[in-house]
Amino acid sequence: MELEIREDCTGVDWAAVSKILEGVGMGHYEPDVHKKAFEASHRTVFTYHSDRLIGFGRAISDGVYQAAIYDCAVLPEFQGRGIGRTIMEKILSKVPHCNVILYASPGKEGFYQTHGFRKMKTGMALFKNAGAKKEAGYIE
Repeated sequence: MELEIREDCTGVDWAAVSKILEGVGMGHYEPDVHKKAFEASHRTVFTYHSDRLIGFGRAISDGVYQAAIYDCAVLPEFQGRGIGRTIMEKILSKVPHCNVILYASPGKEGFYQTHGFRKMKTGMALFKNAGAKKEAGYIE
């Protein structure tokens, strides 16, 4: 499958970003909120197939020793084809000296473990919507 990879936010369909995140069961907001978040990120990766946005991810970072990955998602009908792996490899290659954290959707931890991620014993979060995150299995 022919993929086009873009690493900037030019021409991104932010409504599609919101819809893809919703479709995979991840946190999603109004398109302009995603635009602001991605544009403020240290690194972004968008994958296209025949000019259709099919996956993306982003990292926030100080660029020196700490980074966090967010919003890594691929349309369900394109999952299992190495697209998520490509997105992760592109992002990780841009923060090679950094400790990298993320939180995975429940049940998706195995995907991140293939990239060397390990569960943390001391990870903690302060969510604005803690009840929903508890119900979804993110927190105790």
